Amino acid sequence: MAETVTVLLPIIALIALGHLLRRTGTFGPDLWGGIERLVYYLLFPALLFGTLASRPIDLAAGGLMILVGLGFMLGGMLLGIAARPLLTPSPQAFASIFQCGFRFNTYIGLAILGGIHGPDGIAAFALLAGFVIPLANVASVWALARHSRHAILPELARNPFILATFGGLGWSALGLPLPDIARSTLLFLGEPALPLGLLATGAALSFALDGRQQALVAYFVAAKLLAVPALALGMALAIGLTGVHLAAAIVLAALPPASSAYILAIRMGGDGPLVAATVAAATIAAGITLPLWLYALGH
Repeated sequence: MAETVTVLLPIIALIALGHLLRRTGTFGPDLWGGIERLVYYLLFPALLFGTLASRPIDLAAGGLMILVGLGFMLGGMLLGIAARPLLTPSPQAFASIFQCGFRFNTYIGLAILGGIHGPDGIAAFALLAGFVIPLANVASVWALARHSRHAILPELARNPFILATFGGLGWSALGLPLPDIARSTLLFLGEPALPLGLLATGAALSFALDGRQQALVAYFVAAKLLAVPALALGMALAIGLTGVHLAAAIVLAALPPASSAYILAIRMGGDGPLVAATVAAATIAAGITLPLWLYALGH
């Protein structure tokens, strides 16, 4: 537990610092928007590609982890669909908050796995994320596209996380060497991705919440932080997943939704404030639930 808290405290501190800097007006909104775009389109894809392309990918060892990941992602989607008859949200609200049941904050996950397992942890998490990010994006964009004029395929084709992840996997699968200059450049670009991503996550948090929507937010926070990781742990133990692959699966399942869910909702005409409130509540609650899940794994 002490090791887990040691890893999580700097993450929570950076998120809190980003929120404080944004709310005090120390830096203008244009800066935070620029940081989000820089991390989203350049720094984080460089980290993903460099991590995956520079090491052999053992799909045989990671196959069970990927199977568990796909399973709990589908479970999160089913829990989201179940909210419709239970809480009867408006079509726009449901389309927007639906993604909060299964999307995850990749920055926090990489920071945790890197802190616990080092480069092997980052590689395992990136491999799993590479297979579930397309599923998460397809489901999220599909739900919102039904209430807008945005097309699903173009949205997926230009997603930088998907392009970088599968580019790195393909490079590694082909056995291509990564030149030293390229490796160093990707390393320099990837190093600031996590701290800047965590600062941007904190800056994007919003606590505005309509009282009528509290039950909807509470449901999705509980589903994402409790039900989905419980499902992941049950599946992982049932099929004998262990080590870094077990940790990667449980951490990814237990992560709060990413602030990019808010960006997607806004861009596609959804209920942005509802998503922002859900992300804020889940991120705070994850400071309690994540250490408990990692403690259950013995970290």
